[in-house]
Amino acid sequence: MDAMERGELAPLLPEGHGPKILEDSLQVPLLKDKKRTSSKAPAVLLGFECLESTAFNGISTNLVVYLETVLHGSNLASASNVTTWFGTSYLTPIFGAIIADTFWGNYNTILVSLAVYLLGMMLVTFSAFLPTATVLGGSSVFGAQTVAFLGLYLVAIGCGGVRSSLLPFGAEQFDDDNAADRESKASFFSWFYLCVDFGPIVSGLLIVWIQQNVSWGLGFGIATACIALAFGAFVLATPMYKRRMPTGTPLKRLSQVVVAACRKISLRLPADTGMLYEVSDKLKSQPKIAHTGEFSFLDKAAIISESDLEEISEEAGSSWKLCTVTQVEELKILLRLLPIWATSIIVSSAYSQMNTTFIQQGSAMNMSILSVPVPAASMGSFEVVCVLTWVLLYSKVIVPALRGFSSGDDGEPSQLQRMGAGRLLMALAMAVSALVEMKRLDSAARGEAISIAWQLPQYFFLAGAEVFCYIAQLEFFYAEAPDTMKSTCTSLALLTIALGSYMSSLIYAVVATFTATAESPGWISDNLNQGHLDYFFWALAAMCTLNFVVYSAFAKNYKLKTVLP
Repeated sequence: MDAMERGELAPLLPEGHGPKILEDSLQVPLLKDKKRTSSKAPAVLLGFECLESTAFNGISTNLVVYLETVLHGSNLASASNVTTWFGTSYLTPIFGAIIADTFWGNYNTILVSLAVYLLGMMLVTFSAFLPTATVLGGSSVFGAQTVAFLGLYLVAIGCGGVRSSLLPFGAEQFDDDNAADRESKASFFSWFYLCVDFGPIVSGLLIVWIQQNVSWGLGFGIATACIALAFGAFVLATPMYKRRMPTGTPLKRLSQVVVAACRKISLRLPADTGMLYEVSDKLKSQPKIAHTGEFSFLDKAAIISESDLEEISEEAGSSWKLCTVTQVEELKILLRLLPIWATSIIVSSAYSQMNTTFIQQGSAMNMSILSVPVPAASMGSFEVVCVLTWVLLYSKVIVPALRGFSSGDDGEPSQLQRMGAGRLLMALAMAVSALVEMKRLDSAARGEAISIAWQLPQYFFLAGAEVFCYIAQLEFFYAEAPDTMKSTCTSLALLTIALGSYMSSLIYAVVATFTATAESPGWISDNLNQGHLDYFFWALAAMCTLNFVVYSAFAKNYKLKTVLP
């Protein structure tokens, strides 16, 4: 998830435009001395992520219950609203990445996003104190709904800017030319992921209990206090940060390849690919990517015509008529990533059930384990514990067992293999969910309620899918992304979560259309005992299995990026 932005110091906003804090912060030069890369800055950012994750999950973990019980939404509408909002919160990082790369840089993007984030959190908290009782001839819940959804989508915008920039900004605090810093940066990525998991644990064990047993307003207020504290700490730590200037939008570089290739559509490619245009080896700051034979039409953008000769120089960059082989390969990488990226959307669609139908299923069970009350939304904390368990299983059991049978270094499965395993585990998680629902319906027919502990296996397999799919996906997209598009490709990886959530909302609508009739409430009904949530889970299991087959075909033929020395 690293995005090392490079560039010269220059004002990015016209004089007299933009907030004063932006203008001031953009004047800070990139310092490369040892003191500037202090270990305190990454530590502050890790603490920041713990607070931000707690704040976001303090709202998202139990949101479907809040919409149903306080704002009087139906099961289907509440599930759809949650997945749509959750998807939006993972859609906005792509816009945040473009803004950070092109205009503001990571620091300013985080700063502005935090202000929006905090405002949204305050509105969501305020909505919990508004009257929501149903009255004769209508409902006073409308005002609370309006404030809540306005706040939720401001949170989605704010957290998008933070997600797109926080980890890349943390990576900027390390010097890639220093061996110790490179090692520290690798450790920073691992610690950052653990900090992301800190929020679901705290929210699931503490905030959810407060929301359902004390006060929704107090629960949301604690989450809001976390983001306010994170905001204050981030600003106070400003003097210790190292900041890099944005390099400009990568979309222009990609567009130049397409335009240049189309302009030279009538030219024939040389038999020797070494005749294609590439910058001089003297430009060490510009890593070069080896030529590949795929999408050969795009290679025409690097054909040197007679009219191009006078434009070529050591300092010349790409143009709309002539592009380098590296620039062409950057576009090819994105095209090769597209099928892998698309199959992740199905995985994310199934994964989003953890925040919707899994909670609804748990709410229809006996919500206690060994006589200890367990809110359905708190099962998400168990999933986080399972994530950590899977990480240990992977390093201590799975890798040693596969040593000698894998193509990865030191016997470790490759990133593509791990993503495939994650897709298969997701199908298994949905199948286990269906079996549990069948058991629950059977018990409900006899007037009994099974314990919510029956959900533990499905959360366990879901956690395995997360570890193998999402972590490997972020690593893979980062490794394959060109240096100029690290943050953009990372945001594309996060975009699959957004599209998966939107797809889940679409699936709910399709299920309601084809299964709900005047005589039947459909698969997902307000009273789950009258529906067939098991059919819904079986459908997702089948979809995930087919997705695994399609992914395997693309992954088998994928050609990894090769950077020339």
